[in-house]
Amino acid sequence: MKKIVGVVVALLVILAVIILTVVVLGNAMGIERFQTGENPLLRFAFVIVGGLIALVVFLATRQNKAWEVGTREVVWMAIGAALYAVFSWVFNGTVFLVPSLSQVSLRPAIAIPMFFGYAFGPVVGFFSGAVGNMFGDALTGFGLSPQWSIGNGLVGFIAGLPLLFKDKKKSLDTVLITGVVLAAIAVVIYFLNKTLPNMLFYDVPNNIFGDAPISILAGISLIIGLVLVIIVRFVFRKNIDIAAAVTWSMLGNILGIGFAAISDIWINGFSPAAAIVGEFLPAAGPNMIFAAILVPLLVYAYSVVQKQSGR
Repeated sequence: MKKIVGVVVALLVILAVIILTVVVLGNAMGIERFQTGENPLLRFAFVIVGGLIALVVFLATRQNKAWEVGTREVVWMAIGAALYAVFSWVFNGTVFLVPSLSQVSLRPAIAIPMFFGYAFGPVVGFFSGAVGNMFGDALTGFGLSPQWSIGNGLVGFIAGLPLLFKDKKKSLDTVLITGVVLAAIAVVIYFLNKTLPNMLFYDVPNNIFGDAPISILAGISLIIGLVLVIIVRFVFRKNIDIAAAVTWSMLGNILGIGFAAISDIWINGFSPAAAIVGEFLPAAGPNMIFAAILVPLLVYAYSVVQKQSGR
């Protein structure tokens, strides 16, 4: 019963923070950086759907110790969300834009909810990703996209799922194969829609945006990241923590960012191809590269700290 209360309260807090931030700070007080774009109700509908996905996974495995939420987990939630918000703000903006249909930036900070999910559990990862992304966007001043915050939450949530397994090795091959299949499908969709415009490209002589297609580098970045993940998975096959953290973070990235991008088919009226090529690939591809490089460093550093502290 204690686990159920802890997890449900954590999910409700995430939902409440997102709704109250938009309703009170955005709408009631008129602060632009806390406002959403069009179709706010539909955005919140996807927030609820994302929360229900996490709840269903929890209910199916609620006897597992990974779902314990106590003072320690609450502290890590706050730290993870704060770190993700600050570092997301640092890397958001025009300097680090990625060719896409909307505001997509390089996000090395994505490694934070991935690591916090793996190290401290799926609930901590969910909170760190969702709340951290929301306040990171607010700090940047671009306004809020609640469904993308929940997508980032799902990245951290899924990264924490290996804690449900007694033997983490058993899940890795299935997770890796699933990621390869999903990534291959997305890249095939890119090559079938290579002319999709890069709406962040500004053609100075003609004074228009979108006068160039999304670059092939953005289109195949997911495959580049996947190759790096596979390399890390097998190079560190004897270090199960690094192998599992990177492999599950890969799946979390694909499913979490995929959830957010696909939601824009209804919210922004994008075609399925536009959502995949124009939003999913430009966001998930660089994320995958950062996961392969940064998550192993964070896991290794944490293991060193644990050994020094005798835990």
